[in-house]
Amino acid sequence: MARRGLARLRDDVRAAAMLLTRLPVDWALPDREEGALPNMDGSVWAYPLIGAVVGAIAAVAYALAWWLLGLPLVAALLALVATVMATGCFHEDGLADVADGLGGGHTKEKKLEIMRDSRIGTYGTVAVVLALGLRAAALAALAEPLLVAAALIAGGALGRGTIVAMLATLRPARRDGLGVVAGRPSGPVIAAGLILPAAIASVCLPGPVALAAMLAALAAAWVIGRIAVRAIDGYTGDVLGTGAQVGEIAVVLTVAGLLAPAAG
Repeated sequence: MARRGLARLRDDVRAAAMLLTRLPVDWALPDREEGALPNMDGSVWAYPLIGAVVGAIAAVAYALAWWLLGLPLVAALLALVATVMATGCFHEDGLADVADGLGGGHTKEKKLEIMRDSRIGTYGTVAVVLALGLRAAALAALAEPLLVAAALIAGGALGRGTIVAMLATLRPARRDGLGVVAGRPSGPVIAAGLILPAAIASVCLPGPVALAAMLAALAAAWVIGRIAVRAIDGYTGDVLGTGAQVGEIAVVLTVAGLLAPAAG
């Protein structure tokens, strides 16, 4: 029984990694039919764990660049390069689609139509540039690699935790697409998906800073959720990705605002 439970946890982590990243985990699901996604509803709890792993990858890239070059801003930009390579720009693409849809559409149907368009417009381009710029500036302000690592890992976990919070409180805006791949996660899965990022943040950050970061992520989830409900009556996969992006930005900015002076 214990072995079966561990196998289920392992499969959940692999399924979450396969959805949220480009990390090579597809080989680890040998029984899956070619081209088919694994069952996602039980793997939602692992989203914050995958976010923390992506944050750790970015932290290693930052530390190497900082050690070799000694330039915090350049190191921060290279850390973000590592992030988008690990995720395939998955959440950035969602942010761009939402910005284009909300900026260019005047009805729910038109907004959803624009969000489905794979092309990126002016609103989407500006949104992605601002998202990357804000994160790079915050990481450069922290400068010290250990502080940057804490911000990246906590931000990655709490940012993906916003996805869990939005799945728990919102309904899908349409009946197809990645927004419904996760299904309707059960209460225990949702609870685990909210407790895990809080625990990761508490390990990475001092108590008051961790609490502030959690509140920032929750605020981001609430704001993006309210905007989505008003605009399209719920969430899509792009909206969830936007929540992850905004949540991560909010966390990194909060950590930088509270710890950057101490780093100097």
